Amino acid sequence: MHRTAVLLMMLAAGLGAANPVLMAQAPAPDRSWIDRSNQYTQMLLDVQMKHSPESGSTQGLTKFDPMITDASRADEIAQRKELEGVLAQLKRIEAKEKNRDVREDLELLQRAFNLQFREDDYQLNHKVQFVDASQAVYSGLRVLLDDNVARDRRAAALVRLRKYAGVEPGFKPFAEILKQRLMEQMAKPGIVYPSAIEIESQLARDKSYLDGISALFRKYQMTGWEDAYAKLREEVGDYETWVRSKLLVKALSSSQPQPEEYALALESYGVTIPPAQLEAEAHAAFTQCQAEMVPLAAQVAKAHGWGLSDYRNVLQELKKTQTASDAMLPLYEARLKAIEEIIAAKNLVTLPDAPVAMRMASEAETAQAPSPHMSAPPFLLNSGQRGELVLPLNKRPAAAVPSLTGVPTETSSANGQFDDFTFDAVAWPETALETRPGHELQFDAMVEHGMSVARVLYSLNSTDLEGWGLYAEWMVQPYEPAEGQLATLQLRMLDAARAFLDPELQSGKITAKDAYKLLLEDVALSPAYASEEIERFTHRQPGQATSYFYSYTTMLQLRKDTEGALGAKFDAKRFHNFLLSQGMLPPEMLRKAVMEVFVPGEKR
Repeated sequence: MHRTAVLLMMLAAGLGAANPVLMAQAPAPDRSWIDRSNQYTQMLLDVQMKHSPESGSTQGLTKFDPMITDASRADEIAQRKELEGVLAQLKRIEAKEKNRDVREDLELLQRAFNLQFREDDYQLNHKVQFVDASQAVYSGLRVLLDDNVARDRRAAALVRLRKYAGVEPGFKPFAEILKQRLMEQMAKPGIVYPSAIEIESQLARDKSYLDGISALFRKYQMTGWEDAYAKLREEVGDYETWVRSKLLVKALSSSQPQPEEYALALESYGVTIPPAQLEAEAHAAFTQCQAEMVPLAAQVAKAHGWGLSDYRNVLQELKKTQTASDAMLPLYEARLKAIEEIIAAKNLVTLPDAPVAMRMASEAETAQAPSPHMSAPPFLLNSGQRGELVLPLNKRPAAAVPSLTGVPTETSSANGQFDDFTFDAVAWPETALETRPGHELQFDAMVEHGMSVARVLYSLNSTDLEGWGLYAEWMVQPYEPAEGQLATLQLRMLDAARAFLDPELQSGKITAKDAYKLLLEDVALSPAYASEEIERFTHRQPGQATSYFYSYTTMLQLRKDTEGALGAKFDAKRFHNFLLSQGMLPPEMLRKAVMEVFVPGEKR
């Protein structure tokens, strides 16, 4: 979770697969506790949406549509004071609450905000936090200019644009406020600056975001936006010039976080084991994946008549046949159909009747995310919207990022093109992960069955979100063709590599150049994707990438322990349906629910 008002706005506007989702549209009769829990959580949501109105728009609350985030320090202080007041009130309520589920939700809320406050304080006291103006504005406008947004709401995007540009009376240019925040932090003694590559990599994408904004206004045939947009472009350009002349010259050559900062990052992403333990387990899993890939690679090579034996060469051969952008949708639709047939035949989990929505990404979206990802629907006041799978274009716009770490950049690596998610075999694990039985089914279950807001929104970190999706990928793997299984193992090996490379880069056990080489050669990533992964580990999101491996291993252990507890009474479909009914809980709370509720119920 991002810790400034503007970054909260960007998260809520839908960056990546981690959209906040919440809804209790049709709560079951025996789950009346949801309504009471939601009343308490709403007290916190009211404060956050007041100070980050773009997040309110994401959830379908139209009153927030014309509003924008005030990124000033004064507003941040006001929000903190209001949140602390609400939390103190909820603490008193928790002491008297009789229902166990409601008490758990109140505990979740306290944990989430206590962690957020600790991160806020660390950033404020120790760091200069750079926020890219164009990305923030694009995200805030994209919330309203979308096919899933009612036509009569889109006019508010023009009001929002005018406010971002500072041409609306009473509003300062958004970029100017960000500049002021940077100056305030830079004036503090002993402050730590961001890395040069962090700043450069964000600025390099400005053109994609700015072009994306104009493309959105044209797509929806908006009028009267041109002058405000021209002013915004000018202000973003001035902001970039100032950043380069005042901030970039003081930037660090590396972005290795301090131990306290890295520990906070791991905790915020839901990883609760020490880095040393994480590294050891991940190295062992990496080696195991390599061993499992050897016979599969031989099988694939023999079927295709290739005189190859090494899994790396077989993967590279599979990737040579790329899927064109106009063929991506048919490919994923075919994969989904095949996987749904597997789920039904093997009685793995209950499937909904509604189809999965899919679409191609725009150039700006592809610049943000080069891989397929499930975009969650707005769940508060949901009027029938569903999540949709967003598929990247085959050709990703290259960003002119200079190499500051000895690692090739996107533009110096095959023109920055990815071949990792646009070949036939990889559609198997990506479909299983992102649609069914993965994230789309996860979101659908929360829509259809109802889930408390706290259990979804405030338990929303990478570990809690990704655990089910990666477990779903594992669930389907044995029934895939050999090519699909090989691609699944490659992605699982990548997750293991992430879990030891990320902390080892922070501690200095490995250099960025050697980590890049491992991803390129042993994991068989494209140069562009390998360099982007290093960017993620070193400065964009240190700690986040470890959550995939951690969440996957905790889910597998829970499955193993449940089977051990139930023996012959274990029913996979009932187990999976129960997991989905719990929403997104931290691993320890999910385990508690399974062992204290599901297992005794199944024994009876």
